[in-house]
Amino acid sequence: MSNEKLHTYETKMIKTMESLEKEYQAIRAGRANPHLLDKIKVDYYGTPTPLQQVGNISVPEARVLVIQPWESKLIKAIEKAILASDIGITPTNDGITIRLVFPELTEERRKDLAKDIKKKGDGAKVAIRNIRRDGNEVIKKSQKAKEISEDEQDELLEELQKLTDEYAKKVDKAVEAKTKEIMTV
Repeated sequence: MSNEKLHTYETKMIKTMESLEKEYQAIRAGRANPHLLDKIKVDYYGTPTPLQQVGNISVPEARVLVIQPWESKLIKAIEKAILASDIGITPTNDGITIRLVFPELTEERRKDLAKDIKKKGDGAKVAIRNIRRDGNEVIKKSQKAKEISEDEQDELLEELQKLTDEYAKKVDKAVEAKTKEIMTV
């Protein structure tokens, strides 16, 4: 076992960070962001289809998203999907397009979002620590099986701990940055 084995765990930690950043993109900071609609699926002829694949999404103003469906008969299905989602905005339509108007965030809502951001960050740190735990087990089993020496085991465990600390700091920075963005009026 060598550092290429640690590469596997670093890759998993990178994926954890990417997943956290994707979740943070969906948290709105009082501005319209098309990524808020990423997880919404529309019933398109019986098939759950991502909203981006059934219409054009644009941001004409800072707090407005406009969805222009490819087919006008999809308007009701898109509205239903948005209402069923957890974005908390009621869509309006003029028969051709759907408008989502984002209200200004209240202080209370900002604090709730900040708590949610911290919770997601804590979840990412738990995932990173679980990756470390899995790596530690593999390293210790390799040493017991005499595949690596005790010195190599100690070195790999130390390297894995450094990686864990590094990614935990990255999570903390991401939490701090997103919280600052949310709390800025």
